[in-house]
Amino acid sequence: MCGVVGIVGKSDVKLHLYDALTMLQHRGQDAAGIMTCEGGRLNQRKGVGLVKSVFHSRHMAELVGNMGIGHVRYPTAGSSGAAMAQPFYVNSPYGICMAHNGNLTNADELMEHLFKSDLRHINTDSDSEALLNVFAHELHLQGKLKPTPSDIFESVRRVHLRCRGAYGVVGMIANYGMVAFRDPLGIRPLVYGQRETEEGMEYIVASESVAFDVLGFELVRDLAPGEALYVDENGELHLQQCADNPKLMPCIFEHVYFARPDSIIDNISVYKCRLRMGEKLADKITRLYSDLDIDVVIPIPDTSRVSAQAIAEKLGIKFREGFMKNRYIGRTFIMPGQKERKKSVRQKLNPVKLEFQGKNVLLVDDSIVRGTTSKEIIQMARDAGANKVYMASAAPPVRFPNVYGIDMPSARELIAHDRTDEEIAELIGADCLIYQDLKDLVDSAKEGNSEIEYFDCAVFDGNYVTGDVDQAYLDKLDQARNDNAKLINGRPADSGNGEVLGLHNPDVEAE
Repeated sequence: MCGVVGIVGKSDVKLHLYDALTMLQHRGQDAAGIMTCEGGRLNQRKGVGLVKSVFHSRHMAELVGNMGIGHVRYPTAGSSGAAMAQPFYVNSPYGICMAHNGNLTNADELMEHLFKSDLRHINTDSDSEALLNVFAHELHLQGKLKPTPSDIFESVRRVHLRCRGAYGVVGMIANYGMVAFRDPLGIRPLVYGQRETEEGMEYIVASESVAFDVLGFELVRDLAPGEALYVDENGELHLQQCADNPKLMPCIFEHVYFARPDSIIDNISVYKCRLRMGEKLADKITRLYSDLDIDVVIPIPDTSRVSAQAIAEKLGIKFREGFMKNRYIGRTFIMPGQKERKKSVRQKLNPVKLEFQGKNVLLVDDSIVRGTTSKEIIQMARDAGANKVYMASAAPPVRFPNVYGIDMPSARELIAHDRTDEEIAELIGADCLIYQDLKDLVDSAKEGNSEIEYFDCAVFDGNYVTGDVDQAYLDKLDQARNDNAKLINGRPADSGNGEVLGLHNPDVEAE
């Protein structure tokens, strides 16, 4: 799960890209990158770390151009490190760069075919680089000195035929324009917007609409599943459906955890969806757990706050902020290693003891994935003097790996896999554990957009919407992507420093 953005403007776009990536930082904190285009010259800066750490004044000065794309990454398939930072680049044809959010389920097959049949070299084990090379190869086959919009769309159509899985993509073709497209099932989000200036219309594409607000862009709509967008060198917008049988099956975990509550995804307000999740969970508590003597509802910051407020309001119980968050610690879910996640919990949260002493507290979290964070927080509540500690999850039990770009690769790392709710409660130390029902979660999202017939809920029910995931695939993915595999030269995957990867200035110093 990553964040992507692309902008075609009438003036320099580097500061807009920086601001947009800052707004998308919650989608990935492992690495960040920006590439711009000016007069056919592609300028790039990328490295390991947060946006504010990767880009300094001297780097920004080099990122000139009225067109550019950006990316924030956290590691899923493949390893971590500066070499994996995006955007990726190929020089043929034309010079193409690309940033990708998601994961391809047939990456190994693509890698082999790209080498043996397309005669293209892949420099990393990243499926994003494979996706870029598939697009570049198909565009090369169009055989044009200057690509037309129809050439771009035909290349995207062929990408859909060759690539399986989830992808929200932004890319640039040097001298010619910006392209963006979404997988035929719309698993990963992608939205576009526009802004009228005195010089003409400017366009933006991003993973979430929240990136538009700070820049003054107006949200137009989501890209449809399989749809491609192309803004040519003249600033003219082109849109076309490029998939044969597109169907919207978006990832419901975007609404549970990843997306910011102030985003709109597939016409669904993430904020309103989380309110409904809390209301439905409160109904379940009233129906099945009315004997719980809850004194106070306390959210685990930040993504559970909206649901927790709805629970407290509907149950008529006090809502209190019992944990104060250190804003300088990242999201523990996307920490690359289990040891890093566990260590950071107590650095990230500190209890307000007066809200716990002698009380029966209901802690509310958006979800429980590995259980490490939940166990630590429950113990913190007890250490702060809580009498009883109940835990409510606004999402159902996460029992299955995710293969579409979310870091849940190993079933054995998921606390709910092959365990009952009672066993999980005992493991995390809760006096009672209450999970959201899957139907209620789906209904919470569907109420925002009744036209969506089906959501990707694979992490909850094991039904993989692309239809190509079997146990052999999951076993192989487990070996490649579990916590023990995320090492670089024997060190934790998040131990690197930012570095410059300049296409035209390779001698710029590393951080």
